[in-house]
Amino acid sequence: MAVDRFSVPLPVHWRLDAWTLFALAIALLVALPILFVAGSLFTNASDIWEHLATTVLGEYLRHSLWLVVGVGTGTAVIGVSTAWLVTTCRFPGCRCFEWGLLLPLAAPAYILAYAYTVMLDFFGPVQTGLRSVFGWQGFADYWFPNVQSLWGAIAMLILVLYPYVYLLARVAFLEQSRCTVEASRSLGYGPWRSFATVALPMARPAIASGLALVLMETLGDFGTVDYFGITTFTTGIYRTWFGMGDRAAASQLASVLMGFVLILLVLERWSRRQARYYQAGGPSPSPLQYRLDGLRAIGAMVACGVPIALGFGIPGCYLVYLTSSNLTQTLNRDFWTAASHSTGVAVLAAGLALAIAVVLAYGQRLQGTWLLRSGVRVAAMGYAIPGTVIAVGVLVPLGQFDNAFDRWMQVTLGISTGLLLSGTIAALVFAYLVRFLAVALGAVESSLARVRPNLDDAARGLGHGPGSTLARVHLPLMWGGLLTAVLLVFVDTMKELPATLVVRPFNFETLAVQAYRYASDERLIEAAAPALAVVLVGTLPVILLSVQIARDREMPHDRESIYG
Repeated sequence: MAVDRFSVPLPVHWRLDAWTLFALAIALLVALPILFVAGSLFTNASDIWEHLATTVLGEYLRHSLWLVVGVGTGTAVIGVSTAWLVTTCRFPGCRCFEWGLLLPLAAPAYILAYAYTVMLDFFGPVQTGLRSVFGWQGFADYWFPNVQSLWGAIAMLILVLYPYVYLLARVAFLEQSRCTVEASRSLGYGPWRSFATVALPMARPAIASGLALVLMETLGDFGTVDYFGITTFTTGIYRTWFGMGDRAAASQLASVLMGFVLILLVLERWSRRQARYYQAGGPSPSPLQYRLDGLRAIGAMVACGVPIALGFGIPGCYLVYLTSSNLTQTLNRDFWTAASHSTGVAVLAAGLALAIAVVLAYGQRLQGTWLLRSGVRVAAMGYAIPGTVIAVGVLVPLGQFDNAFDRWMQVTLGISTGLLLSGTIAALVFAYLVRFLAVALGAVESSLARVRPNLDDAARGLGHGPGSTLARVHLPLMWGGLLTAVLLVFVDTMKELPATLVVRPFNFETLAVQAYRYASDERLIEAAAPALAVVLVGTLPVILLSVQIARDREMPHDRESIYG
């Protein structure tokens, strides 16, 4: 009997159902700005792009390279050394340092840039105090480093980004087998030699992952480098768009920057594939600990305390002082308006990101086809893409759609609709979704993976469909992960500056934009309150991480120490 060719079933990895089609449509919509920026690299170059390529493009590359090298080196040194100290050494305050070293994550680099500019300025408290102590009158009597420089930007970024390396390196050190360290000790290796020859090579994949995050954040930084007057790709995109009015050239600059970010992602994955380490047997006891006394203990306390003080304590306290001592200038009507704007768009973006993440993650659980997984991964690339690139990828397609729809309405009905989506709250929230969907998706996927598949089978046996199973079974079991996803997206949205600065509606200010605008106008006292608010909101995920670290500490385990 002949077989009808139309009745042959599709392969499993190509089968589509309604849920998969819906998830794919959402993934494609979210990925559209990224795909647009990537495609702009192949469009015809404008005269301005050719001018940029022959004048400032080399400067963009040079400054970006110095930032990458300087920030990468600094974060690796601070993150790895502090992670090793709090994991394998015992000294006064080591448990407090475990979570305290995460505090600089709460402060964006541009906030530190504003705070240190005020503190280290000629009329700031530091130089004023030095002149009063030593009797100096002016710059002719002494030299003081200029914080508003390339090296100052590198220092600001190091202070807020080293926790990425610290966190992953600490996890890697905790998971290392005790037997390997004991073997190195039996061969006569001291603590530091064991660290250099055994622990550090085994932690290399985790450290590489942390450095990749650091370098992507460095390439995508806008507020710090713009405030310090350093020309990089992010500032070049902004100036080409608003200063020269050339969207095509800005799109091509954005595509080049995105290319560098993708190269970092490829290198990070390549570095992890070069070496694989396995632990024999089951779970091993926690790593050996070395008790530090005297000068060694003081050195460890200084090594762990200085990054916390410089990255969070000192600038945070100074922002509190500026805000509290100038309440009429700081907590004014503009501040509360910006706070309401930030809260509103952050809540909206967090809620939509959670809903989309649930749809995508559950779609993969129902039909884990290659097509769906690929679409979801592309949609989740936004977190690795700088905010200025996302802004370009959102505004240009929306502007083209608005113009095309306006022309169609004029021809068809004789009316002009103007800009429907560009420069609206909808465009801003869409940019946030593209940028931070990966954050919500990661939290939802990890929570959904802990729900046993037999619960799905039991619900289906009771007559529940996919939607009913999700609502009645999965969501109640996932509430912790859902809350984490909402919180992380909310905080990231409150802190986001470059995408907000470019995409926001006219005369619509958030706390991040208000702090940037005041600081750019040298109105640093007015910038204190919004900057402080951004830092306080940023402490929420740090508190969650600190609670998790405390819970891990309370788990019973066999821990020994080496004294000497």
